[in-house]
Amino acid sequence: MENISPALLNWFYANHRILPFRSDPTPYHVWLSEIMLQQTRVSAALPYYERFLAALPDIPALAACEEEKLHKLWEGLGYYSRVRNLQKAAKIVCEQYGGELPADYDALRALPGIGDYTAGAIASISFGLPVPAVDGNVLRVFSRLYNDDGLITDPKVKRAFTARVMEHQPPAAPGDYNQALMELGALVCVPNGAPLCEQCPLAHLCQARAAGTALSLPRKAAPKARRIEPVTLAVVRSPAGVLLQQRPEKGLLAGLWQPVLWEDTTLTAAETPDEARARLAALGVTCTPDAAKALRPAKHIFSHIEWQMQGYLFAADMQPAPAGCVWASPEQLAAEYTLPGAFKAYKKLLAAAL
Repeated sequence: MENISPALLNWFYANHRILPFRSDPTPYHVWLSEIMLQQTRVSAALPYYERFLAALPDIPALAACEEEKLHKLWEGLGYYSRVRNLQKAAKIVCEQYGGELPADYDALRALPGIGDYTAGAIASISFGLPVPAVDGNVLRVFSRLYNDDGLITDPKVKRAFTARVMEHQPPAAPGDYNQALMELGALVCVPNGAPLCEQCPLAHLCQARAAGTALSLPRKAAPKARRIEPVTLAVVRSPAGVLLQQRPEKGLLAGLWQPVLWEDTTLTAAETPDEARARLAALGVTCTPDAAKALRPAKHIFSHIEWQMQGYLFAADMQPAPAGCVWASPEQLAAEYTLPGAFKAYKKLLAAAL
């Protein structure tokens, strides 16, 4: 196959999106954008990117940020382990590299939360190093370009695809080439629905297009079944605010805040208000005798678990919060306490005053 980079780069320079981390591709900016764009669309991530940089304009500021503020800046993006690893890496960068990311692929790869792709993106885009940056977009482009039905989740197949990517990479423009492949996959060789072959600068070379197999590629492993987990919530409001409970420091949604809830599988949709009220009393929360209101059922899907939530709204008089809990006013909930997206269905209810 002829080298794809001339046609690809000409297309990229004429059609690429104007994005802030492209306009100012410092190592920190590229790093932050790549971490945010994991599991998040560009359009959704941009407001968070701008807000995050305004609050934490450089790596030393990120390293020194208080944890609750850091979580609040990330609120709405989900997958909070990403921002925790971001800060862990920032602290190492400050300790070992003077607060600036190293211009070395292996050193970048050794930092927490930075894998092959992110290290390659930073190294090639910010430092001009001739290394690959192979994400799902790039794998899709190359599986179709070569009509290769190899299982892209297989490490051997991914290495073979990466070798092909590097065969076409121009030494003078590794960063632009890597970005062009990502952009082609995002805008033209799309993952859902038919690829826009009539807009593709590589259509004349695409073997899957010629064979009529583009829609069946790339080939992926069947997704694993998610575990269904019933969750019962108790939204308790008092004149002091809504009762929030902090999650354990390790595990799912580690260290974040939530309404009081129970994840154990003994609770089901048949859980009665009296049983939930008794559980709150055992926790140290006394609710008023007013009738509880049923919450509308909701669900939230994590990568490996599906929460099926139901519960009740309770009222309470002024009282101290139990250990591990706080009473949060609507203003505090908006400014201080990080509420994960898992509770999006109940956010307005949680933020309402009694």
